[in-house]
Amino acid sequence: MTVTDRFLDFVKFDTQSDEATNLTPSSPGQMEFAKYLKAILLGMGLEEVSLDDNGYLFATLPANTDKNVPTIGFIAHMDTSPDMSGRHVNPRIVKNYDGQPIVLNEAENITLNTEDFPELANYLGNDLIVTDGTTLLGADDKAGIAEILTAMSYLQAHPEIKHGKIRIGFNPDEEIGLGAHKFDVEKFGCDFAYTMDGGAVGELEYENFNAASAKVTIKGRNVHPGYAKHKMINSIRVANSFITMLPRWETPEHTEGYEGFYHLVGIEGTVEKTTLTYIIRDHDRARFESRKKEIEHLCRKTNMEFPGCCSVEIKDQYYNMREKIEPMIHIIELVEKAMREAGIEPKVQPIRGGTDGAQLSFKGLPCPNIFAGGENFHGRYEYVPIQSMEKATEVIVNICRLVAE
Repeated sequence: MTVTDRFLDFVKFDTQSDEATNLTPSSPGQMEFAKYLKAILLGMGLEEVSLDDNGYLFATLPANTDKNVPTIGFIAHMDTSPDMSGRHVNPRIVKNYDGQPIVLNEAENITLNTEDFPELANYLGNDLIVTDGTTLLGADDKAGIAEILTAMSYLQAHPEIKHGKIRIGFNPDEEIGLGAHKFDVEKFGCDFAYTMDGGAVGELEYENFNAASAKVTIKGRNVHPGYAKHKMINSIRVANSFITMLPRWETPEHTEGYEGFYHLVGIEGTVEKTTLTYIIRDHDRARFESRKKEIEHLCRKTNMEFPGCCSVEIKDQYYNMREKIEPMIHIIELVEKAMREAGIEPKVQPIRGGTDGAQLSFKGLPCPNIFAGGENFHGRYEYVPIQSMEKATEVIVNICRLVAE
């Protein structure tokens, strides 16, 4: 079974995560998919196959060498993004892409083209799996799952390739930031691991944002507007003042690379009460802490004009895994060599987001992130080149061999 066959099979499952349920997994489709994958793992003859009540699925490909080889792991997540429906995904393959616009949905005039998505031009001659324009595709991260399983199957079929013990982990709820929360690192039992959850070919990531959420609550005082002079405090207007005190250029739409930001993701308000929800991001830990303090400072500043009006609750979400990976930089050098042997030039870059690997690294499992091949995640324009999935599979095989060597 090819990596493409597996991927097209897996995207049939609706595994969209849902942060509102407070369950693990957060949606029933994820457990249904996990049970399906468990049957596949057992059918492949893998060992130590286990699926817990929270939807974490582990398995082992036993070592075929007598050498003392580190146990390594490969991890991918089963859920798809809440940003768009993953129900009734209807993929199709555009063979030998010629650079012309791809009509995803003629009735709704939805087109994938190089004008809007210039990186498409990188895939001339490739075979692209695309959506029908009404759902996301699910390459994030069902491509990663397909690649891991295909690599394990290849190693089984080629016993001349020596490798140590390899652990496989498929987890729920990465897209809502909970994928690593109930991941049993001790049970997984690896010296180090890799998430197959990156984007384009060659991506290799071991730096990510430090992340926090901030909930700013502003209490107003509602008085009949005809008699409100010197009495009313309109919480919406106070909230607007708070928003404009933050630097306008330090937002997602004005930043790139290592630049951090404040991102206003929600406003809910009346005259009496307004709530602002922010996410705070920065690669640099000191600047990250400074950003949190700035939110608190602006809250105090607001209270100087409107005493007792403003309060803020800040919660750290995850941290930059770089500080955990750098002492084991050989696990990055290993991937770079595996990529070059597959004819790929590594693109080491920071993740402008988070990954299960960040949380796992801080739980004691160093876990960089490797490309899975997809582009335009989380929306109707998502696609994955078949050749990219094949290269990711090859890189996995190379890593397993190089660790044993």
